[in-house]
Amino acid sequence: MLYLCATPIGNLEDMTFRAIRILREVDLIAAEDTRRTRKLLTHFDIHTPMIRFDENCSATVAAKLLERLRAGESIAVVSDAGLPAISDPGADLVRLAVDAGITVCPIPGANAALSALICSGLDTSKFLFAGFPPKSTKNRREFLQGLATVEATLIFYEAPHRLKDFLTELAEVFGERRAVLARELTKVHEEFLRGTLSGLLELIGEPRGEFVIVVEGKEDVEPQEGDWREFYQELLATGLDKKSAMREAAKRFNVSRREIYNTLLREEI
Repeated sequence: MLYLCATPIGNLEDMTFRAIRILREVDLIAAEDTRRTRKLLTHFDIHTPMIRFDENCSATVAAKLLERLRAGESIAVVSDAGLPAISDPGADLVRLAVDAGITVCPIPGANAALSALICSGLDTSKFLFAGFPPKSTKNRREFLQGLATVEATLIFYEAPHRLKDFLTELAEVFGERRAVLARELTKVHEEFLRGTLSGLLELIGEPRGEFVIVVEGKEDVEPQEGDWREFYQELLATGLDKKSAMREAAKRFNVSRREIYNTLLREEI
């Protein structure tokens, strides 16, 4: 049996009873970072043998793991944090195991992408996890252009030192969409920043910690008739700034932003 075992993304209390039991019972743990996982195992008094299995591992390591699985052993795969096989080399081992007819079993738990999504206030009925964008400017731009027409909510991971550049590119390719930055999820300094893509650039200062970026999908709606005021108030309630809320209301109801601005000024909304 190959177990895909979720581990906490920050708060150790998110470790499940089942995950602790499985990690104690398996014959071997394949860890993305053995030093980091060793700390987790020590905390929960788990003494199962461990082997490193990261993106730099050769195919030989995967073959050895597959051989042990075929021999009847059970192996648990863990990533640095969260669910393995999500932006993680464990996905390669899963494919090999499936092709070999070996049973793969999920041990659910913490996940940064879904945790950010459910707290974002954006649409959760349809979403697409896009993971880490390519590092090269050319490939990253093509990557974003391919997602520009997706109507589902988009979820990205990005390193803090590249976050500002990535937000800038998102705004250039996607336009002014609502977005949420989820920082240090489940940790002491957990924070959600809400606004538009360009507006978030003014809020983040010097990015520190781990980020998840949630961006609303492309909205393709026909101009609606009626009063735009309620829609405007709903946008403000999500954390959108007044300027962006006026822009979205103008687009949705096919009225000019100046008309909306003048009305708000008169009515002091």
